[in-house]
Amino acid sequence: MDFTDQRLSYEKGVLDQNSVPASPFELFKTWMDEALAQKVKEPYAMSLATCGADNKPSVRIVLMREITETGIVFYTNYDSAKGRDIAENPNAEVLFFWNELERQVRISGSIAKIDASKSADYFHKRPHDSQLGAWISEPQSGEVANRAIMEDKFDQLKSDYPKDSVVPAPEFWGGYEITIESIEFWQGRANRVHDRIVYTQDDANSWTTKRLLP
Repeated sequence: MDFTDQRLSYEKGVLDQNSVPASPFELFKTWMDEALAQKVKEPYAMSLATCGADNKPSVRIVLMREITETGIVFYTNYDSAKGRDIAENPNAEVLFFWNELERQVRISGSIAKIDASKSADYFHKRPHDSQLGAWISEPQSGEVANRAIMEDKFDQLKSDYPKDSVVPAPEFWGGYEITIESIEFWQGRANRVHDRIVYTQDDANSWTTKRLLP
C-alpha cells in the first residue's frame, strides 16, 4: 500500500514563543481544556514509551488520570511489561496527539510509583466491573490459553464481590507519576513549517523555552 500521495495541510492554529506562559503546566492545562471543549475523544489518552534493560523500546496507549504540580499520573499493573521496563529504567516519554486541533504534546521525565493509599483511593473510584477487571490481568501481558479462562475468572469474581461489596485493591496495581523534565508543544502549520516550543527545567527548577525547527 502506497500512502505517498495522502497528506493534509495543517492550518488551524499558531504557537508564538513570545506569548506562551512561563510555566508549561499552564499551557498544557489550557490545551487540555480546549481539547475537552472541542470534544476530542479521550484527549487524556497518551502513547507511553518505556525501555527496559534490554534497550528495546515499547509503546502503548494509557490514560492520564491527573495533572499534578510536578507531572502527570496514570495507573496500571505493576507486573506488566511496562512495569518491568520502569523498574529497570525509571525514565519514560509520553505523546498526546489531538488530530482535531492539529496539536501534539510530548512529555519526558523520570517515573516512580505514587503512594499506595492514593492508588487505592483511585481504584475504589473506578466502576465496579473495572475493579474486577484489574484482577483478571495478573500478570498483565502474560499468556492465557483462551478467552474462556478470563471470562470464567471474571464470573467468579462477580460472584465473590457483588455490586454492593468492596473489591480489595490489588497490591500489583497502582499509579505512576512522570515528573516532567521537558515538555514540547507542537502546533501543525501550513507547508509543514510547524511550530514547536519546548520547555526544559534547569537546576534552579525554573523553566526555559526554545523554538525548535520543524
